[in-house]
Amino acid sequence: MSSSSINVPKIPSAAETKQQAAEVQSQLSNSLSTLVHNYASTTPARVKLIDSFLLFCVLSGVLQFAYRILVTSFPYYAFVGGFGSTVGQFVLLAGLRAQVAPGRDSEFKAISQERAFLDFAASSVILHLFCFNFLG
Repeated sequence: MSSSSINVPKIPSAAETKQQAAEVQSQLSNSLSTLVHNYASTTPARVKLIDSFLLFCVLSGVLQFAYRILVTSFPYYAFVGGFGSTVGQFVLLAGLRAQVAPGRDSEFKAISQERAFLDFAASSVILHLFCFNFLG
């Protein structure tokens, strides 16, 4: 076997690699800016408010869990109550968002947006009473 018959893949140069990385970064940046623009222009204010509360629940849960891992777990049942409340509220909010988001009318014809909010509020009260039991 001669060495000329072996096909060795060409390794891209540093300049080619940087150019490819810049193209990928540019495409990612364009995609992200399009996503943000479309979200800001087409999403109703009511859904944006729910999304901001969902983000708050995620951040709150992450902070509670980080505190539990890094600092202490001394009042364990307080952590369980607080974290359970955060996760439960996130789930209830996700359900509310699914019911009031535009374009979902075919799935939730029988439920008005006011009824969906009433269900959310009643479920939140029950959730927080349940979580209150873990505080001690």
